[in-house]
Amino acid sequence: MCNLYFLSLFLIDSKKKDVVFLIDGSFDSRSGFEEIRNFVKEIVEILKVGNNGDKVAVVQYSRVATVNFYLNSYSSRSDVLNSIKTIYHKFGRPLNTGKALEFVRDHVFAASVGGRPTESVLQYLFIFSGGRSGDDVRGPAQSLKKNGIVTFCFGTKNADTLEMQTISFTPAHYFFVPDYKSLQNIKESVKDRMEQTEEIAKIENVGKQTPARDVVFLLDATDATRSDFPAMQDFVQRVVEMLLVDEKKDRVSVVQYSRDPAVQFYLNTYMTKDEILNAVRNLRHKGGRSLNTGAALQYLRENVFTASSGSRRLEGVPQLLILLSSGRSADSVDAPASALKQMGILTFAVGSRGSDSRELQRISHNPNSVISVTEFTDLSSVPPQQLLASIDILSSFLSLVDTAKKDVVFLLDGSDGTRNGFSAMRDFVERLVEKLSVGENKDRVSVVQYSREAEVHFSLNTHRTREDVMDAVRGLRHRGGRPLNTGAALQYVMDNVFTNSTGSRRLQGVPQILILLAGGRSFDNVDTPASALKQRGIFVFAIGSRTSDSRELQRLSFEPSYALSVSDFSGLDTIQEQISSLMSAAVVRSRPLTTTETGM
Repeated sequence: MCNLYFLSLFLIDSKKKDVVFLIDGSFDSRSGFEEIRNFVKEIVEILKVGNNGDKVAVVQYSRVATVNFYLNSYSSRSDVLNSIKTIYHKFGRPLNTGKALEFVRDHVFAASVGGRPTESVLQYLFIFSGGRSGDDVRGPAQSLKKNGIVTFCFGTKNADTLEMQTISFTPAHYFFVPDYKSLQNIKESVKDRMEQTEEIAKIENVGKQTPARDVVFLLDATDATRSDFPAMQDFVQRVVEMLLVDEKKDRVSVVQYSRDPAVQFYLNTYMTKDEILNAVRNLRHKGGRSLNTGAALQYLRENVFTASSGSRRLEGVPQLLILLSSGRSADSVDAPASALKQMGILTFAVGSRGSDSRELQRISHNPNSVISVTEFTDLSSVPPQQLLASIDILSSFLSLVDTAKKDVVFLLDGSDGTRNGFSAMRDFVERLVEKLSVGENKDRVSVVQYSREAEVHFSLNTHRTREDVMDAVRGLRHRGGRPLNTGAALQYVMDNVFTNSTGSRRLQGVPQILILLAGGRSFDNVDTPASALKQRGIFVFAIGSRTSDSRELQRLSFEPSYALSVSDFSGLDTIQEQISSLMSAAVVRSRPLTTTETGM
Protein backbone atom coordinates (compact mmCIF):
# COMPACT_ATOMS: atom_id res chain seq x y z
CA MET A 1 0.00 0.00 0.00
CA CYS A 2 1.23 3.68 -0.84
CA ASN A 3 1.49 6.76 1.32
CA LEU A 4 0.30 10.22 0.57
CA TYR A 5 3.32 12.39 1.07
CA PHE A 6 3.33 14.37 -2.19
CA LEU A 7 5.18 11.89 -4.35
CA SER A 8 6.01 13.29 -7.77
CA LEU A 9 6.06 9.88 -9.44
CA PHE A 10 3.88 11.17 -12.24
CA LEU A 11 6.89 13.18 -13.45
CA ILE A 12 9.61 10.55 -13.35
CA ASP A 13 11.67 8.73 -15.92
CA SER A 14 11.70 5.21 -14.50
CA LYS A 15 14.72 4.28 -16.67
CA LYS A 16 17.03 6.40 -14.51
CA LYS A 17 17.53 6.12 -10.77
CA ASP A 18 19.45 7.92 -8.04
CA VAL A 19 20.08 5.25 -5.39
CA VAL A 20 21.41 6.16 -1.94
CA PHE A 21 22.25 3.52 0.67
CA LEU A 22 22.08 4.80 4.26
CA ILE A 23 23.78 2.23 6.46
CA ASP A 24 23.59 1.97 10.24
CA GLY A 25 27.23 2.29 11.27
CA SER A 26 26.56 2.23 15.01
CA PHE A 27 27.49 -0.50 17.45
CA ASP A 28 24.05 -2.03 16.78
CA SER A 29 25.18 -3.22 13.33
CA ARG A 30 28.82 -4.15 13.89
CA SER A 31 28.23 -7.93 13.70
CA GLY A 32 26.17 -7.67 10.51
CA PHE A 33 28.08 -5.03 8.59
CA GLU A 34 29.62 -7.46 6.11
CA GLU A 35 26.17 -8.85 5.29
CA ILE A 36 24.84 -5.31 4.71
CA ARG A 37 27.76 -4.58 2.40
CA ASN A 38 27.19 -7.77 0.42
CA PHE A 39 23.49 -6.98 0.08
CA VAL A 40 24.27 -3.47 -1.20
CA LYS A 41 26.61 -4.98 -3.79
CA GLU A 42 23.87 -7.31 -5.01
CA ILE A 43 21.43 -4.42 -5.45
CA VAL A 44 24.08 -2.47 -7.36
CA GLU A 45 24.60 -5.49 -9.63
CA ILE A 46 21.09 -5.04 -11.06
CA LEU A 47 21.53 -1.30 -11.69
CA LYS A 48 22.65 0.27 -14.96
CA VAL A 49 25.25 2.62 -13.54
CA GLY A 50 26.31 5.60 -15.63
CA ASN A 51 26.10 9.39 -15.82
CA ASN A 52 23.02 9.08 -18.03
CA GLY A 53 21.71 6.01 -16.22
CA ASP A 54 21.67 4.99 -12.56
CA LYS A 55 23.80 6.73 -9.95
CA VAL A 56 24.78 5.35 -6.54
CA ALA A 57 25.88 6.86 -3.21
CA VAL A 58 26.67 5.26 0.15
CA VAL A 59 26.39 6.95 3.55
CA GLN A 60 27.00 5.55 7.04
CA TYR A 61 25.47 7.02 10.15
CA SER A 62 25.40 6.72 13.93
CA ARG A 63 25.53 9.95 15.92
CA VAL A 64 26.36 11.81 12.71
CA ALA A 65 26.30 10.81 9.04
CA THR A 66 29.45 10.27 6.95
CA VAL A 67 29.48 10.03 3.16
CA ASN A 68 31.49 7.15 1.73
CA PHE A 69 30.88 8.38 -1.82
CA TYR A 70 28.41 10.66 -3.60
CA LEU A 71 26.10 10.13 -6.57
CA ASN A 72 28.62 11.79 -8.88
CA SER A 73 31.71 10.04 -7.48
CA TYR A 74 31.62 7.09 -9.89
CA SER A 75 30.19 6.58 -13.35
CA SER A 76 30.62 2.82 -13.76
CA ARG A 77 29.25 -0.17 -11.90
CA SER A 78 32.71 -1.68 -11.42
CA ASP A 79 34.00 1.49 -9.74
CA VAL A 80 30.97 1.56 -7.42
CA LEU A 81 31.42 -2.11 -6.51
CA ASN A 82 35.14 -1.69 -5.87
CA SER A 83 34.44 1.24 -3.57
CA ILE A 84 31.80 -0.71 -1.63
CA LYS A 85 34.33 -3.48 -1.01
CA THR A 86 36.60 -1.00 0.79
CA ILE A 87 33.92 0.41 3.12
CA TYR A 88 34.57 -0.33 6.79
CA HIS A 89 32.25 -0.11 9.76
CA LYS A 90 32.11 3.40 11.24
CA PHE A 91 31.07 2.62 14.85
CA GLY A 92 29.54 5.14 17.23
CA ARG A 93 26.45 5.89 19.26
CA PRO A 94 23.70 6.95 19.59
CA LEU A 95 21.76 6.14 16.43
CA ASN A 96 20.35 9.44 15.15
CA THR A 97 18.25 8.27 12.23
CA GLY A 98 16.28 11.52 11.96
CA LYS A 99 19.44 13.63 11.53
CA ALA A 100 20.77 11.11 9.01
CA LEU A 101 17.59 11.40 6.93
CA GLU A 102 17.93 15.19 6.93
CA PHE A 103 21.58 14.85 5.95
CA VAL A 104 20.95 12.70 2.87
CA ARG A 105 18.08 14.97 1.83
CA ASP A 106 20.19 18.12 2.00
CA HIS A 107 23.67 16.87 1.13
CA VAL A 108 23.42 13.64 -0.88
CA PHE A 109 20.33 13.92 -3.10
CA ALA A 110 21.44 17.50 -3.90
CA ALA A 111 22.20 18.51 -7.50
CA SER A 112 25.64 19.81 -6.47
CA VAL A 113 26.80 16.25 -5.70
CA GLY A 114 25.11 14.42 -8.55
CA GLY A 115 21.47 14.23 -7.48
CA ARG A 116 18.84 14.84 -10.14
CA PRO A 117 15.81 16.08 -8.16
CA THR A 118 14.70 18.43 -10.96
CA GLU A 119 15.39 16.03 -13.83
CA SER A 120 12.42 13.71 -13.28
CA VAL A 121 14.63 10.84 -12.07
CA LEU A 122 13.31 8.21 -9.66
CA GLN A 123 15.17 8.60 -6.35
CA TYR A 124 15.57 5.66 -3.97
CA LEU A 125 16.82 5.61 -0.39
CA PHE A 126 17.70 2.24 1.17
CA ILE A 127 18.09 2.53 4.94
CA PHE A 128 19.43 -0.23 7.20
CA SER A 129 18.71 0.05 10.92
CA GLY A 130 19.68 -2.21 13.80
CA GLY A 131 18.07 -0.22 16.60
CA ARG A 132 15.65 2.49 17.65
CA SER A 133 16.55 6.05 16.71
CA GLY A 134 17.71 8.41 19.43
CA ASP A 135 15.96 11.32 17.73
CA ASP A 136 12.62 11.94 16.05
CA VAL A 137 12.22 10.59 12.51
CA ARG A 138 8.73 11.82 11.63
CA GLY A 139 9.55 15.27 10.30
CA PRO A 140 12.57 14.21 8.22
CA ALA A 141 10.71 11.17 6.86
CA GLN A 142 7.77 13.33 5.85
CA SER A 143 10.14 15.78 4.15
CA LEU A 144 11.78 13.01 2.10
CA LYS A 145 8.39 11.85 0.90
CA LYS A 146 7.42 15.41 0.08
CA ASN A 147 10.53 15.52 -2.14
CA GLY A 148 9.40 12.36 -3.95
CA ILE A 149 12.07 10.05 -2.52
CA VAL A 150 11.05 6.37 -2.33
CA THR A 151 12.44 4.89 0.88
CA PHE A 152 13.02 1.20 1.57
CA CYS A 153 13.63 0.26 5.22
CA PHE A 154 15.41 -2.85 6.48
CA GLY A 155 15.07 -3.29 10.23
CA THR A 156 16.35 -6.04 12.49
CA LYS A 157 14.61 -7.36 15.59
CA ASN A 158 16.05 -4.46 17.63
CA ALA A 159 14.67 -1.79 15.30
CA ASP A 160 11.36 -0.05 16.01
CA THR A 161 8.73 -1.40 13.61
CA LEU A 162 6.46 1.66 13.78
CA GLU A 163 9.49 3.90 13.23
CA MET A 164 10.50 1.87 10.17
CA GLN A 165 6.97 1.98 8.76
CA THR A 166 6.86 5.74 9.30
CA ILE A 167 10.05 6.19 7.29
CA SER A 168 9.25 3.73 4.49
CA PHE A 169 7.51 4.75 1.27
CA THR A 170 4.69 2.31 2.04
CA PRO A 171 4.36 -0.54 4.54
CA ALA A 172 5.23 -2.83 1.60
CA HIS A 173 8.61 -1.07 1.36
CA TYR A 174 9.53 -2.07 4.91
CA PHE A 175 11.32 -5.40 5.37
CA PHE A 176 11.82 -6.98 8.77
CA VAL A 177 14.86 -9.22 9.09
CA PRO A 178 15.70 -10.98 12.36
CA ASP A 179 19.38 -10.29 11.64
CA TYR A 180 21.41 -8.98 8.73
CA LYS A 181 22.33 -12.48 7.56
CA SER A 182 18.67 -12.79 6.58
CA LEU A 183 19.02 -10.01 3.99
CA GLN A 184 19.97 -12.71 1.50
CA ASN A 185 16.53 -14.23 1.89
CA ILE A 186 14.64 -11.09 0.84
CA LYS A 187 16.66 -9.83 -2.12
CA GLU A 188 14.15 -11.16 -4.66
CA SER A 189 11.31 -9.46 -2.76
CA VAL A 190 13.22 -6.18 -2.82
CA LYS A 191 13.78 -6.45 -6.56
CA ASP A 192 10.08 -7.21 -7.04
CA ARG A 193 9.13 -4.13 -5.02
CA MET A 194 11.47 -1.94 -7.05
CA GLU A 195 9.93 -3.25 -10.26
CA GLN A 196 6.42 -2.60 -8.93
CA THR A 197 7.34 0.97 -8.01
CA GLU A 198 8.86 1.59 -11.43
CA GLU A 199 5.84 0.03 -13.12
CA ILE A 200 3.54 2.42 -11.30
CA ALA A 201 5.70 5.27 -12.53
CA LYS A 202 5.33 4.00 -16.10
CA ILE A 203 1.57 3.87 -15.71
CA GLU A 204 1.52 7.48 -14.59
CA ASN A 205 3.80 8.40 -17.51
CA VAL A 206 1.61 6.90 -20.21
CA GLY A 207 -0.18 10.23 -20.52
CA LYS A 208 -3.64 8.98 -19.81
CA GLN A 209 -6.32 11.47 -18.88
CA THR A 210 -6.67 12.51 -15.27
CA PRO A 211 -9.19 10.08 -13.76
CA ALA A 212 -12.47 11.17 -12.23
CA ARG A 213 -12.49 11.47 -8.44
CA ASP A 214 -15.07 12.01 -5.72
CA VAL A 215 -13.35 14.11 -3.04
CA VAL A 216 -14.90 14.68 0.39
CA PHE A 217 -13.37 17.05 2.95
CA LEU A 218 -14.26 16.39 6.60
CA LEU A 219 -13.33 19.42 8.70
CA ASP A 220 -12.97 19.54 12.49
CA ALA A 221 -15.20 22.50 13.43
CA THR A 222 -14.97 22.31 17.22
CA ASP A 223 -14.29 25.41 19.28
CA ALA A 224 -10.59 24.44 19.30
CA THR A 225 -10.26 25.12 15.54
CA ARG A 226 -11.97 28.52 15.42
CA SER A 227 -8.72 30.44 14.86
CA ASP A 228 -7.40 27.81 12.43
CA PHE A 229 -10.53 27.59 10.31
CA PRO A 230 -9.41 30.15 7.68
CA ALA A 231 -6.26 28.08 7.11
CA MET A 232 -8.39 24.95 6.67
CA GLN A 233 -10.58 26.80 4.17
CA ASP A 234 -7.51 27.96 2.29
CA PHE A 235 -6.19 24.39 2.09
CA VAL A 236 -9.49 23.13 0.69
CA GLN A 237 -9.56 25.96 -1.86
CA ARG A 238 -6.02 25.23 -3.04
CA VAL A 239 -6.81 21.55 -3.56
CA VAL A 240 -10.05 22.37 -5.40
CA GLU A 241 -8.11 24.76 -7.66
CA MET A 242 -6.16 21.76 -8.95
CA LEU A 243 -9.25 19.66 -9.69
CA LEU A 244 -11.07 19.32 -12.99
CA VAL A 245 -14.54 19.87 -11.59
CA ASP A 246 -17.29 18.55 -13.82
CA GLU A 247 -20.20 16.13 -13.56
CA LYS A 248 -18.14 13.49 -15.39
CA LYS A 249 -14.77 14.31 -13.80
CA ASP A 250 -14.06 15.53 -10.28
CA ARG A 251 -16.78 16.13 -7.70
CA VAL A 252 -16.39 17.70 -4.27
CA SER A 253 -18.25 17.67 -0.97
CA VAL A 254 -17.47 19.47 2.29
CA VAL A 255 -18.67 18.41 5.75
CA GLN A 256 -17.99 20.11 9.08
CA TYR A 257 -18.32 18.24 12.36
CA SER A 258 -18.01 18.55 16.10
CA ARG A 259 -20.59 16.69 18.20
CA ASP A 260 -22.65 16.13 15.05
CA PRO A 261 -21.72 16.42 11.37
CA ALA A 262 -23.16 19.12 9.11
CA VAL A 263 -22.99 18.79 5.32
CA GLN A 264 -22.07 22.08 3.66
CA PHE A 265 -22.67 20.65 0.20
CA TYR A 266 -22.85 17.19 -1.38
CA LEU A 267 -20.94 15.64 -4.28
CA ASN A 268 -23.79 16.48 -6.66
CA THR A 269 -24.58 19.97 -5.33
CA TYR A 270 -22.14 21.92 -7.52
CA MET A 271 -20.76 21.00 -10.93
CA THR A 272 -18.37 23.90 -11.57
CA LYS A 273 -15.14 24.88 -9.85
CA ASP A 274 -16.27 28.47 -9.36
CA GLU A 275 -19.40 27.37 -7.51
CA ILE A 276 -17.39 25.14 -5.18
CA LEU A 277 -14.74 27.77 -4.49
CA ASN A 278 -17.41 30.33 -3.72
CA ALA A 279 -19.12 27.88 -1.34
CA VAL A 280 -15.83 27.14 0.43
CA ARG A 281 -15.05 30.85 0.84
CA ASN A 282 -18.46 31.37 2.44
CA LEU A 283 -18.14 28.55 4.98
CA ARG A 284 -18.84 29.61 8.56
CA HIS A 285 -17.19 27.85 11.45
CA LYS A 286 -19.71 25.51 13.07
CA GLY A 287 -18.34 25.37 16.61
CA GLY A 288 -19.03 22.83 19.33
CA ARG A 289 -17.16 21.21 22.18
CA SER A 290 -17.25 17.48 21.63
CA LEU A 291 -15.28 15.94 18.74
CA ASN A 292 -17.11 12.80 17.60
CA THR A 293 -14.96 11.67 14.70
CA GLY A 294 -16.38 8.14 14.75
CA ALA A 295 -19.95 9.39 14.35
CA ALA A 296 -18.84 11.72 11.55
CA LEU A 297 -17.17 8.87 9.64
CA GLN A 298 -20.29 6.76 10.03
CA TYR A 299 -22.41 9.67 8.79
CA LEU A 300 -20.28 10.04 5.67
CA ARG A 301 -20.60 6.35 4.90
CA GLU A 302 -24.39 6.45 5.16
CA ASN A 303 -25.17 9.91 3.78
CA VAL A 304 -22.34 11.27 1.59
CA PHE A 305 -20.62 8.34 -0.10
CA THR A 306 -23.98 7.29 -1.57
CA ALA A 307 -25.36 7.36 -5.11
CA SER A 308 -28.21 9.67 -4.09
CA SER A 309 -25.67 12.23 -2.84
CA GLY A 310 -23.58 12.05 -6.00
CA SER A 311 -21.03 9.37 -5.16
CA ARG A 312 -19.94 7.25 -8.12
CA ARG A 313 -18.39 4.50 -6.02
CA LEU A 314 -20.47 1.80 -7.69
CA GLU A 315 -19.20 3.06 -11.07
CA GLY A 316 -15.61 2.46 -9.99
CA VAL A 317 -14.68 6.13 -9.48
CA PRO A 318 -12.00 6.58 -6.76
CA GLN A 319 -13.51 7.77 -3.47
CA LEU A 320 -11.26 10.06 -1.44
CA LEU A 321 -11.78 11.37 2.07
CA ILE A 322 -9.47 14.09 3.43
CA LEU A 323 -9.92 14.53 7.18
CA LEU A 324 -8.57 17.55 9.06
CA SER A 325 -8.63 16.93 12.81
CA SER A 326 -7.17 18.85 15.74
CA GLY A 327 -7.88 16.51 18.65
CA ARG A 328 -8.66 13.04 19.92
CA SER A 329 -12.12 11.73 19.17
CA ALA A 330 -14.58 11.46 22.06
CA ASP A 331 -16.06 8.32 20.49
CA SER A 332 -14.62 5.19 18.92
CA VAL A 333 -13.35 5.50 15.35
CA ASP A 334 -12.40 1.87 14.69
CA ALA A 335 -15.64 0.36 13.39
CA PRO A 336 -16.62 3.26 11.08
CA ALA A 337 -13.04 3.60 9.80
CA SER A 338 -12.95 -0.11 9.03
CA ALA A 339 -16.30 0.15 7.24
CA LEU A 340 -14.99 2.96 5.01
CA LYS A 341 -11.93 0.89 4.13
CA GLN A 342 -14.13 -2.06 3.26
CA MET A 343 -16.04 0.21 0.86
CA GLY A 344 -12.76 1.07 -0.85
CA ILE A 345 -12.69 4.68 0.34
CA LEU A 346 -9.15 6.07 0.54
CA THR A 347 -8.92 8.11 3.72
CA PHE A 348 -6.12 10.60 4.37
CA ALA A 349 -5.79 12.33 7.72
CA VAL A 350 -4.19 15.65 8.53
CA GLY A 351 -3.64 16.24 12.23
CA SER A 352 -2.29 19.11 14.28
CA ARG A 353 -0.29 18.77 17.48
CA GLY A 354 -3.46 18.23 19.52
CA SER A 355 -4.56 15.18 17.56
CA ASP A 356 -3.89 11.53 18.37
CA SER A 357 -1.43 10.25 15.74
CA ARG A 358 -2.23 6.58 16.41
CA GLU A 359 -5.94 7.28 16.07
CA LEU A 360 -5.35 9.04 12.75
CA GLN A 361 -3.27 6.08 11.57
CA ARG A 362 -6.17 3.75 12.37
CA ILE A 363 -8.57 5.98 10.46
CA SER A 364 -6.36 6.40 7.39
CA HIS A 365 -6.26 3.88 4.60
CA ASN A 366 -2.89 2.79 5.91
CA PRO A 367 -0.84 4.02 8.88
CA ASN A 368 1.46 6.05 6.66
CA SER A 369 -1.31 8.12 5.04
CA VAL A 370 -1.15 10.73 7.78
CA ILE A 371 0.25 14.25 7.64
CA SER A 372 1.20 15.90 10.91
CA VAL A 373 1.48 19.68 11.21
CA THR A 374 2.07 21.79 14.28
CA GLU A 375 -0.68 24.21 13.34
CA PHE A 376 -3.14 24.16 10.46
CA THR A 377 -1.52 27.37 9.24
CA ASP A 378 1.39 25.12 8.23
CA LEU A 379 -0.86 23.61 5.55
CA SER A 380 0.20 26.50 3.32
CA SER A 381 3.45 24.57 2.71
CA VAL A 382 1.58 21.56 1.28
CA PRO A 383 1.69 21.68 -2.56
CA PRO A 384 -1.82 20.64 -3.67
CA GLN A 385 -0.77 19.54 -7.16
CA GLN A 386 1.65 17.01 -5.70
CA LEU A 387 -0.96 15.96 -3.16
CA LEU A 388 -3.40 15.09 -5.93
CA ALA A 389 -0.73 13.38 -8.00
CA SER A 390 0.09 11.29 -4.95
CA ILE A 391 -3.55 10.37 -4.50
CA ASP A 392 -3.82 9.25 -8.13
CA ILE A 393 -0.68 7.15 -7.80
CA LEU A 394 -2.01 5.70 -4.56
CA SER A 395 -5.21 4.71 -6.35
CA SER A 396 -3.16 2.98 -9.05
CA PHE A 397 -0.94 1.20 -6.52
CA LEU A 398 -3.83 0.11 -4.34
CA SER A 399 -5.75 -1.23 -7.31
CA LEU A 400 -3.12 -3.96 -7.45
CA VAL A 401 -4.09 -4.92 -3.91
CA ASP A 402 -7.70 -3.93 -3.42
CA THR A 403 -9.06 -5.55 -6.59
CA ALA A 404 -7.16 -8.75 -5.97
CA LYS A 405 -8.78 -11.87 -4.58
CA LYS A 406 -7.15 -13.80 -1.76
CA ASP A 407 -7.59 -17.20 -0.20
CA VAL A 408 -6.64 -16.82 3.47
CA VAL A 409 -6.23 -19.81 5.80
CA PHE A 410 -5.64 -19.40 9.55
CA LEU A 411 -3.86 -22.32 11.24
CA LEU A 412 -4.25 -22.00 15.01
CA ASP A 413 -2.29 -23.80 17.71
CA GLY A 414 -5.04 -25.43 19.77
CA SER A 415 -2.76 -27.43 22.06
CA ASP A 416 -2.91 -27.39 25.85
CA GLY A 417 -0.20 -24.72 25.92
CA THR A 418 -2.42 -22.07 24.27
CA ARG A 419 -5.53 -22.46 26.41
CA ASN A 420 -5.04 -19.07 28.09
CA GLY A 421 -4.16 -17.28 24.87
CA PHE A 422 -6.82 -18.73 22.60
CA SER A 423 -9.34 -15.92 23.03
CA ALA A 424 -6.65 -13.41 21.98
CA MET A 425 -5.89 -15.55 18.91
CA ARG A 426 -9.58 -15.62 18.05
CA ASP A 427 -9.86 -11.82 18.42
CA PHE A 428 -6.82 -11.39 16.18
CA VAL A 429 -8.38 -13.51 13.44
CA GLU A 430 -11.63 -11.56 13.76
CA ARG A 431 -9.84 -8.21 13.39
CA LEU A 432 -8.00 -9.37 10.28
CA VAL A 433 -11.19 -10.74 8.73
CA GLU A 434 -12.83 -7.35 9.33
CA LYS A 435 -10.38 -5.88 6.81
CA LEU A 436 -11.08 -8.46 4.11
CA SER A 437 -13.65 -8.19 1.32
CA VAL A 438 -15.21 -11.60 1.77
CA GLY A 439 -17.23 -13.01 -1.10
CA GLU A 440 -17.31 -15.92 -3.53
CA ASN A 441 -15.48 -13.84 -6.14
CA LYS A 442 -13.44 -11.85 -3.62
CA ASP A 443 -11.63 -13.02 -0.47
CA ARG A 444 -12.24 -16.46 0.99
CA VAL A 445 -11.36 -17.59 4.50
CA SER A 446 -10.73 -20.90 6.24
CA VAL A 447 -9.82 -21.70 9.85
CA VAL A 448 -8.01 -24.84 11.01
CA GLN A 449 -7.05 -25.73 14.58
CA TYR A 450 -4.37 -28.27 15.41
CA SER A 451 -2.42 -29.97 18.17
CA ARG A 452 -1.56 -33.65 17.66
CA GLU A 453 -3.87 -33.63 14.63
CA ALA A 454 -5.48 -30.91 12.54
CA GLU A 455 -9.21 -30.15 12.47
CA VAL A 456 -10.94 -27.91 9.91
CA HIS A 457 -13.50 -25.55 11.43
CA PHE A 458 -14.59 -24.30 8.03
CA SER A 459 -13.16 -24.46 4.51
CA LEU A 460 -12.55 -21.73 1.95
CA ASN A 461 -15.89 -22.43 0.28
CA THR A 462 -17.96 -22.76 3.46
CA HIS A 463 -18.91 -19.10 4.06
CA ARG A 464 -19.65 -16.44 1.45
CA THR A 465 -20.01 -13.30 3.60
CA ARG A 466 -17.80 -11.55 6.13
CA GLU A 467 -20.57 -11.73 8.71
CA ASP A 468 -20.82 -15.51 8.37
CA VAL A 469 -17.06 -15.90 8.69
CA MET A 470 -16.91 -13.66 11.76
CA ASP A 471 -19.81 -15.47 13.40
CA ALA A 472 -17.97 -18.74 12.85
CA VAL A 473 -14.74 -17.31 14.28
CA ARG A 474 -16.54 -16.02 17.38
CA GLY A 475 -17.89 -19.52 17.90
CA LEU A 476 -14.47 -21.21 17.92
CA ARG A 477 -13.66 -23.23 21.03
CA HIS A 478 -10.21 -24.26 22.16
CA ARG A 479 -9.53 -27.84 21.14
CA GLY A 480 -6.74 -28.90 23.51
CA GLY A 481 -4.36 -31.79 23.09
CA ARG A 482 -0.69 -32.67 22.84
CA PRO A 483 1.88 -32.85 21.33
CA LEU A 484 2.12 -29.96 18.85
CA ASN A 485 2.65 -31.43 15.39
CA THR A 486 3.08 -28.33 13.25
CA GLY A 487 4.69 -30.25 10.40
CA ALA A 488 1.73 -32.61 10.10
CA ALA A 489 -0.66 -29.64 10.27
CA LEU A 490 1.15 -27.87 7.41
CA GLN A 491 0.97 -31.04 5.35
CA TYR A 492 -2.73 -31.35 6.18
CA VAL A 493 -3.67 -27.85 5.04
CA MET A 494 -1.71 -28.34 1.83
CA ASP A 495 -3.45 -31.64 1.05
CA ASN A 496 -6.93 -30.84 2.36
CA VAL A 497 -7.49 -27.06 2.53
CA PHE A 498 -5.53 -25.47 -0.32
CA THR A 499 -7.40 -27.68 -2.78
CA ASN A 500 -9.88 -27.00 -5.56
CA SER A 501 -12.57 -29.15 -3.92
CA THR A 502 -12.47 -27.12 -0.69
CA GLY A 503 -12.56 -23.72 -2.39
CA SER A 504 -8.93 -22.87 -3.10
CA ARG A 505 -8.40 -20.90 -6.32
CA ARG A 506 -4.66 -21.49 -6.52
CA LEU A 507 -4.90 -22.92 -10.03
CA GLN A 508 -6.74 -19.74 -11.09
CA GLY A 509 -3.80 -17.62 -9.96
CA VAL A 510 -5.46 -16.27 -6.81
CA PRO A 511 -2.90 -15.46 -4.05
CA GLN A 512 -2.82 -18.14 -1.35
CA ILE A 513 -2.04 -17.01 2.20
CA LEU A 514 -1.51 -19.13 5.32
CA ILE A 515 -1.31 -17.41 8.71
CA LEU A 516 0.05 -19.72 11.40
CA LEU A 517 -0.17 -18.92 15.12
CA ALA A 518 2.04 -21.28 17.13
CA GLY A 519 2.69 -21.16 20.87
CA GLY A 520 5.52 -23.67 21.03
CA ARG A 521 8.13 -25.74 19.22
CA SER A 522 6.85 -28.41 16.88
CA PHE A 523 7.16 -32.02 18.01
CA ASP A 524 7.67 -33.12 14.39
CA ASN A 525 9.71 -31.84 11.47
CA VAL A 526 8.41 -28.78 9.63
CA ASP A 527 10.98 -28.43 6.85
CA THR A 528 9.55 -30.74 4.19
CA PRO A 529 5.92 -29.54 4.32
CA ALA A 530 7.05 -25.91 4.63
CA SER A 531 9.20 -26.30 1.53
CA ALA A 532 6.30 -27.90 -0.35
CA LEU A 533 4.01 -24.99 0.54
CA LYS A 534 6.58 -22.49 -0.75
CA GLN A 535 6.99 -24.46 -3.98
CA ARG A 536 3.26 -24.15 -4.54
CA GLY A 537 3.49 -20.38 -4.11
CA ILE A 538 1.63 -20.29 -0.79
CA PHE A 539 2.64 -17.29 1.32
CA VAL A 540 3.15 -18.57 4.87
CA PHE A 541 3.18 -16.06 7.73
CA ALA A 542 4.23 -17.48 11.10
CA ILE A 543 3.45 -15.77 14.39
CA GLY A 544 4.91 -17.12 17.60
CA SER A 545 5.05 -16.32 21.29
CA ARG A 546 8.04 -16.38 23.63
CA THR A 547 7.71 -20.16 23.98
CA SER A 548 7.96 -20.70 20.22
CA ASP A 549 11.12 -21.55 18.31
CA SER A 550 11.96 -18.40 16.32
CA ARG A 551 14.31 -20.22 13.94
CA GLU A 552 11.65 -22.81 13.25
CA LEU A 553 9.12 -20.07 12.48
CA GLN A 554 11.57 -18.45 10.06
CA ARG A 555 12.18 -21.76 8.30
CA LEU A 556 8.52 -22.47 7.75
CA SER A 557 7.62 -18.90 6.69
CA PHE A 558 7.64 -18.00 3.01
CA GLU A 559 10.62 -15.80 3.83
CA PRO A 560 12.17 -14.91 7.21
CA SER A 561 10.62 -11.43 7.23
CA TYR A 562 7.21 -13.15 7.32
CA ALA A 563 7.96 -14.56 10.79
CA LEU A 564 6.82 -12.37 13.70
CA SER A 565 6.87 -12.81 17.46
CA VAL A 566 4.99 -11.44 20.46
CA SER A 567 5.76 -12.05 24.11
CA ASP A 568 2.35 -13.65 24.50
CA PHE A 569 -0.77 -13.78 22.35
CA SER A 570 -2.41 -10.92 24.24
CA GLY A 571 0.04 -8.72 22.33
CA LEU A 572 -1.19 -9.76 18.88
CA ASP A 573 -2.87 -6.40 18.38
CA THR A 574 0.58 -4.77 18.26
CA ILE A 575 1.47 -6.57 15.02
CA GLN A 576 -1.93 -6.46 13.32
CA GLU A 577 -1.03 -3.56 11.01
CA GLN A 578 2.30 -5.19 10.18
CA ILE A 579 0.60 -8.44 9.16
CA SER A 580 -1.94 -6.54 7.07
CA SER A 581 0.87 -4.67 5.33
CA LEU A 582 2.84 -7.85 4.68
CA MET A 583 -0.27 -9.51 3.27
CA SER A 584 -0.82 -6.57 0.93
CA ALA A 585 2.80 -6.75 -0.16
CA ALA A 586 2.43 -10.47 -0.86
CA VAL A 587 -0.63 -9.82 -3.02
CA VAL A 588 1.21 -7.16 -5.02
CA ARG A 589 4.18 -9.49 -5.35
CA SER A 590 2.07 -12.36 -6.67
CA ARG A 591 0.03 -10.31 -9.09
CA PRO A 592 1.80 -8.93 -12.19
CA LEU A 593 0.48 -5.84 -13.93
CA THR A 594 -1.64 -6.53 -17.00
CA THR A 595 -2.03 -4.44 -20.12
CA THR A 596 -5.59 -3.69 -19.02
CA GLU A 597 -4.37 -2.16 -15.78
CA THR A 598 -1.67 -0.09 -17.43
CA GLY A 599 -3.95 1.21 -20.12
CA MET A 600 -1.47 0.09 -22.80
